Amino acid sequence: MADEQQQAQPQPKKEGSGGQGPGAGGPPSGSGPRPDRGPRGDRPGGDRGPRGDRGPGGGGPHGPGDRGERRGFDRGRPEGPPEIELDKLIGDSLYLDNQAHSIVSRMRDMDSGTKSQLRRLYSAVRRAVRAPEGERQHEFVMLRARLAYTIARHGLRSLDQLEKLLLQVTRKNDTRGYERFKDLFEAIVAYNE
Repeated sequence: MADEQQQAQPQPKKEGSGGQGPGAGGPPSGSGPRPDRGPRGDRPGGDRGPRGDRGPGGGGPHGPGDRGERRGFDRGRPEGPPEIELDKLIGDSLYLDNQAHSIVSRMRDMDSGTKSQLRRLYSAVRRAVRAPEGERQHEFVMLRARLAYTIARHGLRSLDQLEKLLLQVTRKNDTRGYERFKDLFEAIVAYNE
């Protein structure tokens, strides 16, 4: 009977709860009434300085309204070595060899456990080169997607140069370019053993 009397009496609404249940805008239980703060801009600044900003520019550490984006910055990828030039790669075997060595040395510094991924990618490169001429460009476009996935999935940032070179090769759509890309990849696999 005491339970029925409690249910029959309406419970007083807590200020600021909006009738949406416990924890929905009201103070946590046992903390007492909240101090009247007014609009968001009038809240105390804490450790943000006298103006309430976060740095000398007013926004984040990079200036007002900046959330870390910088113009010309490539989505978190650090500035790396210069791109491999396709025309030089086609015309100069020594250049190809030097590029293969530099990629392998970066792989040893940056990445680990890449031998099996490299061999799989190299098999895909060989299949793409053997594809009929009408389908070859499409095969290399799909190879670039696969390479990008492998780089992202396994954190192989040392292969970013190869992804950019593969884009150049695909755009040029030249048989010699495809062959030289295969040769470069073969040298990388060999030097990485």
